[in-house]
Amino acid sequence: MISSHLPPLRGQFAVFWVVFALSFIFPVLALIWHKEWWLLAFASWGLLILGLYDLKQTHHSIRRNYPIIGNMRYLLESIRPELRQYFFENDQDDTPFSRAKRSLVYQRAKQQLDKKPFGTEENVYAEHYEWINHSMQPAHISNKDFRIKVGSKDCTQPHELSVLNISAMSFGALSANAVLALNEGAKIGGFAHDTGEGGISEYHLRPGGDLIWNIGSGYFGCRDENGNFSEEKFAENATRPAVKMIEIKLSQGAKPGHGGILPGGKVTPEIAAARGVAVGQDCNSPAAHSAFKSPIELMHFIVKLRKLSGGKPVGFKLCIGHPWEWFAIAKAMQQTNITPDFIVVDGAEGGTGAAPAEFIDHVGTPLREALRLVHNTLVGLNLRDQIKLGASGKIVTAFDMARIMALGADWCNSARAFMFAIGCIQAQSCHTGRCPTGVATQDPLRQRALVVEDKAPRVANYHRNTLAALAELIGAAGLHHPDDLKAHHIACRLSVNHVTLLSTVFPEARPGEILENDLRSRVLQLGWPMADPNSFKPAGDLSERLAQMDTQAIPYTV
Repeated sequence: MISSHLPPLRGQFAVFWVVFALSFIFPVLALIWHKEWWLLAFASWGLLILGLYDLKQTHHSIRRNYPIIGNMRYLLESIRPELRQYFFENDQDDTPFSRAKRSLVYQRAKQQLDKKPFGTEENVYAEHYEWINHSMQPAHISNKDFRIKVGSKDCTQPHELSVLNISAMSFGALSANAVLALNEGAKIGGFAHDTGEGGISEYHLRPGGDLIWNIGSGYFGCRDENGNFSEEKFAENATRPAVKMIEIKLSQGAKPGHGGILPGGKVTPEIAAARGVAVGQDCNSPAAHSAFKSPIELMHFIVKLRKLSGGKPVGFKLCIGHPWEWFAIAKAMQQTNITPDFIVVDGAEGGTGAAPAEFIDHVGTPLREALRLVHNTLVGLNLRDQIKLGASGKIVTAFDMARIMALGADWCNSARAFMFAIGCIQAQSCHTGRCPTGVATQDPLRQRALVVEDKAPRVANYHRNTLAALAELIGAAGLHHPDDLKAHHIACRLSVNHVTLLSTVFPEARPGEILENDLRSRVLQLGWPMADPNSFKPAGDLSERLAQMDTQAIPYTV
């Protein structure tokens, strides 16, 4: 019977035939020599059974052609990220975060020495190398706890916000212990923790850290039984003392324009309680909001949330897509005289627990272009001083912060850096539920590895030490606060013999220029006439607009 399944004597089956022979040799040795040979006999029999199964199965060609040894391909493939990370990865490889950046977070979180010897490992003559220009008269900065006031004229409970905060990550995507550690760390360090769109869980509330409540299209924590926005449930959560700001999520960098469903099988009692859904029920996050359908309706929704929350700062988060949609929101601000207290710009390089590969790689505007567009639009409308800008997207180091703040951000949010601080090793298994460090999993056994009492201080340490590094950086430039940073403080190498300032790559708008109809940039010339405050749809044909435009205008990026 077995012989009918045996392969021919060919090289590709050599390992199988060796195991086949040993499965007879080891038992003989055990019988005539020593009983310990039985261990090898049993092992060879197991491999023989595996080999016979490989020959019979029809799903994997490699295993069918290379029985037994072919399984090594799948084993090595399963641990490829770990092999690459620990043995083959260059310190500067950004995939998606370099070992150098991860190590910097670990060192700062653990209060270890974060200084480096022997000079830079960066190629300072490579394209896109950037640096901050220093001053011959450096500034001494004593208070490194940089803060900004968020809250416009219509906000009765403004908030003093740190310039570095934990970006949006939901309970459900993160484990209970991860949320506890992040929030406890935020409390220790005096900075804010964005809940993510998954609602406010008991783990967000238990430590007592400041919260930015993220409200997505699923209205988790403020929805009725049909999934629509509920004023009563919103007010119940928004008036909690821990909630300092409310953020309407229009889109996120990692998967803009994409909704999602959390299958009912993953909706545990704890997740159901946080999201306001039934246990075991599919949890739907539509691609668009149902509480408003136009930019003007969005403005009125902001007013409603500000009133229901008792006057707390209300803003929105978005990844820039069609520029006329952002301009439509800006026109709605003009027309209604309603402004959000803040806007968070999320770059396309932002992360998520799970998203289609095409969305991660090729949808959405990267952070620098998006942030500069939003900043310049507000400057051109004379609204910039009324609205604070946050930014998120691969921000880890103090230089990452300085560069983005030079382009217009008032503060920075970081998600993955704070994940590193609580133990994430970039295994990239967030979507599988098998996170090796207990950060992104709901498996109780896996998440017990993350000890909150140990990890929470590391969150605060990373925050404090990064702000200290930022203080040293801007002090070296002769500045006293991150607000003083401008695009001309950052230099960029475009080629071996071409160095310019970021202010050249991303020009600064002139105050009021849009109000004067002085549309100098190509993106404004293209998108502003197409923007309709009563709709997110374009007011015109894109091809016609392009044909009418002056091809000598300043490029799209401003």
